[in-house]
Amino acid sequence: MSVRSHPRGEPLRAAVIGAGHLGTFHARKYAAEPDCRLVAVADVDLVRAQELARELGCRAVADFRELIPEIDCASVAVPTLHHGAVAGLLLDVGIDCLVEKPLARDTAEARSLVERARAGGALLQVGHLERFNPALTRLARTLTEPRFIECHRLAPFTSRGSDVDVVRDLMIHDLDLISLLVGREIERIDAIGVAILTPRLDLANVRLRFAGGGVANVTASRVSAKRERKLRIFQDDAYLAFDLAAAHVRVARRVGGQAGEPVIEWEEHDLTGGDALAAEIRAFLASVRTRSRPAVPGEDGVRALELCERILAAMEVA
Repeated sequence: MSVRSHPRGEPLRAAVIGAGHLGTFHARKYAAEPDCRLVAVADVDLVRAQELARELGCRAVADFRELIPEIDCASVAVPTLHHGAVAGLLLDVGIDCLVEKPLARDTAEARSLVERARAGGALLQVGHLERFNPALTRLARTLTEPRFIECHRLAPFTSRGSDVDVVRDLMIHDLDLISLLVGREIERIDAIGVAILTPRLDLANVRLRFAGGGVANVTASRVSAKRERKLRIFQDDAYLAFDLAAAHVRVARRVGGQAGEPVIEWEEHDLTGGDALAAEIRAFLASVRTRSRPAVPGEDGVRALELCERILAAMEVA
């Protein structure tokens, strides 16, 4: 096992592999970080990479392998089907990687990436962006033991992400959050899905029952007229409604009352102004610099994919 050495105090040298929609945002965040130098963006479409590189003042390459001697870390934002090949090669040679979700096309490949990171002495973080949403991070202490969770993640159709089904494309965000919040084994899964515009599922509804109590009802669609990312949590004495897109939270609490009549107190939290992607990339760079466990380690990406595969195996296709 080998870990690449980096001169103390020098900016970390980063690259972004994949100059598409997500890769563009990653590259802009790295370029804005004071303790990081964006060395290059790589994309098989060199013209697209060059356009982004000109904007950010860095190099553009078509073959990411050219960058291996020059970088300490990288974001991998290529299509999911290529995560294993691209991230695997980087991890093998000790380059720390932030890999967009889903970590890989299946759990076998995801486990392989975790093992390759370990063997190469590299850090592997997974891009489960909602973990850094200010609406959740600033109210985490309010969450106790959820009894019922309801999630809606809706988006208009785009070809981006359609190389996988809607469960692994969109729903995986909420499945990761639910697993984190509930922390118990799932004892029953009921699921139904529909393929509408692609050969894969474009809409899915899933009901999860947890050992020891607790239910989650999760809906994801990539064929909706509007964009929505909402999470509602019911727990003893409180109800929390998160609008993850608007970074707004509404909380209702039972604060007492007389003669058995509850008194409800409402709170409103406007948490706009945060930047989840910038926070995610800063957390990754901090792990790279300190050699500490990533905020969302590869093992969490494996668990999210395992749950996706359990859901797909239980799926009734309408």
